[in-house]
Amino acid sequence: MHVVVNAAMSADGKLSSRRREQIAISGPEDFDRVDQLRADSDAVMVGVGTVLADDPSLTVDDPERRAARRERGDSPNPARVVADSRVRTPPDARILDDSAETYLLVSEAAPPDFIEQMEETGAYVIAAGEDRVDLRTVLAKLEGEGIDQLMVEGGGELIFGLFEEGLVDELSVFVGPKILGGRDAPTLADGEGFVEDFPALELRDVERLDDGVLLTWSVEE
Repeated sequence: MHVVVNAAMSADGKLSSRRREQIAISGPEDFDRVDQLRADSDAVMVGVGTVLADDPSLTVDDPERRAARRERGDSPNPARVVADSRVRTPPDARILDDSAETYLLVSEAAPPDFIEQMEETGAYVIAAGEDRVDLRTVLAKLEGEGIDQLMVEGGGELIFGLFEEGLVDELSVFVGPKILGGRDAPTLADGEGFVEDFPALELRDVERLDDGVLLTWSVEE
């Protein structure tokens, strides 16, 4: 599986404000790039914090891109994947609608009634890990479901976890012209942080978009 982490952050490295409210950091050129990346992916993954903060649909906006997916034998939209160790996904979240398949990743400690409720919405629930989602195991299971390219859109806890497990192949970051500030504002990779064995990145491309810059790295093994 090829895992692409994609994010937009402020010039000072924040994904959103300290209130964790959705803030427009990128512009139309980057929005279009992200839509193309979704269309090129088999699934789009977020953590439950992103679902609670933004209630995203994670679908492809451009009808021509959806049509192109149909023509090559795929569903109009990529599958949605939500990592939810603490079983906080609301039953009315947009990622649970019928626009695309949804995989909900939970730990083995998830209550049976929560799993049943999610399955009733049509979600496929995958449980792995004692009290937190075992990312390596669930990604292997997703690959077994035919997901070859996985796009990860956040948030910082999930991105850190994927880097911690050595599961990221590519990182694309749009750096926008905003200063958000705040020591409690989420960053690209939150979690406990690294103190050694820092992930090594190789800069592959730099491109000016809107009033910011897109940086693309390959993750060294």
